[in-house]
Amino acid sequence: MKRKIWVGLLCAGMLSGCLAGCEKTPEEAIVREKGADRIKEYEASPQDGVKGSLREMLSAPEHYKNEAGYEDGRLVIDTDAKVVVPEAEAVNTYAVSAKEADQELIDTVTEAFFPEGKIYHRYSYDIRTKEDHRERATLLKRYRSEGNLDPYEYGTDENGNLQYDIDEQIRWEEESVLTAPEKAEKTEVKPMFGISYENEKGEGTQVDTDSFGGVVETADGNFNYTINYSLKPDVQFLIERRREDPIDPYVFSGWTEGEFFLRGEGENPVTKEHVERKLNISFEDAKKTAEQKAERLGWDLKLLEWDYAVLCYGEVGVRADRMLDAGYKFYFSREIDGIPVTHTMSYGGALEDMDSTLKPWSYERCEMIVGDDGIQYVSIYNPYEIGEVQTEHVKLLDFDSVMRIYEQMMEISNADITKYEASRKYHIRRIAFGYTRIYDPTKSNDTGLLVPAWDFFGGFDGEGMDGTPMAEDTGENSTRSYMTINAVDGTVIDREIGY
Repeated sequence: MKRKIWVGLLCAGMLSGCLAGCEKTPEEAIVREKGADRIKEYEASPQDGVKGSLREMLSAPEHYKNEAGYEDGRLVIDTDAKVVVPEAEAVNTYAVSAKEADQELIDTVTEAFFPEGKIYHRYSYDIRTKEDHRERATLLKRYRSEGNLDPYEYGTDENGNLQYDIDEQIRWEEESVLTAPEKAEKTEVKPMFGISYENEKGEGTQVDTDSFGGVVETADGNFNYTINYSLKPDVQFLIERRREDPIDPYVFSGWTEGEFFLRGEGENPVTKEHVERKLNISFEDAKKTAEQKAERLGWDLKLLEWDYAVLCYGEVGVRADRMLDAGYKFYFSREIDGIPVTHTMSYGGALEDMDSTLKPWSYERCEMIVGDDGIQYVSIYNPYEIGEVQTEHVKLLDFDSVMRIYEQMMEISNADITKYEASRKYHIRRIAFGYTRIYDPTKSNDTGLLVPAWDFFGGFDGEGMDGTPMAEDTGENSTRSYMTINAVDGTVIDREIGY
């Protein structure tokens, strides 16, 4: 996943001086410093006289509705949202750190998903033989004879010339037949860092110091298995089913969530009916498969959200005539004291600016796609080590105070939008209370704090200066949070950078 560089949002909040659980804040907004080190300022709430559910303590309604217009109506914040508050009686803050990507962690993930089966080094498994090169040359010649000179949709350069040279590729494939081996010799390995191998190009011995690439053969099919620890402390485990669809394996294919394609946009859009026709497995059976794998990890992950997903091929995006498969995508997260770590589409770990020399730390994520033949895709990022309680029964801002911050900061953070767009209307459809992780990368890039926060999920409609529609997203079922507010001190947390 490519990292994005984001400019940090203005950090603002409301001066808090909570009493016995929750207390309203003053009217004036002030700039507050952010960072996990602010834990020293968090106060515990006296428990005498504090009764009832978390929703009652926060004075949070079931639904919140408000519409506000700014810049002569060119910026509108339309909030018509379900307010999600977990069943809990008190909230703590917790120390959190990155699990070290050591052999124990590698073994945990490997045994959870591949308790049986043979694992081979990816390089040895995928060495191309003489027959592989012959078949490829034959396929490319067929494309050429059919007049398809751009089979992989690379497009043209600024001068209109094709960027893919099919004749050169045919020539290379035919020359490679002379030096390629007759047969690939698969090397069985144990997943770990530091595996060495001989490079096919004659460049000598190579060592995968902080990565692993393998292929796992199981009774349920074969899988690519990749571990990447090159951006420490970030680590990713990626599992993908090796498919045998009747298309050129060099054609790009990828999975996309329903959140992005069920809006009905583009040519030949994929509908819910298209997806359901491809799904030959019930939701409950798919859910059971995913939960069993998550349980084997031993991290107390809970299934919090799900979506449809489709696998399409080609560079033209998600289209019904390019759909190869469909599945259910499950999102797992921690649930601590009955309160979930909120899932959003943000990975965190971005940098505040291009000149930053900090090493960032992305959020923990665990997501799986399950189809009719089982696991299709698994991605595990940055598993956490949950530490001790830092502040027990932490004081929280009441709901009204949080909403004043939200409405003020949605205006401030979009102050420049009308310089570039004719109009924008946000549709906030879900307001959720849960944990999020913050940290201070100037002090430590692998330790932080789980704090309670409010997230505001939705979408937006907009028009460019020339009147061209820029987006049409009602915000229903969105996992994009347009504002994250620390429920303790009212600071605005930038989801992209993680603090």
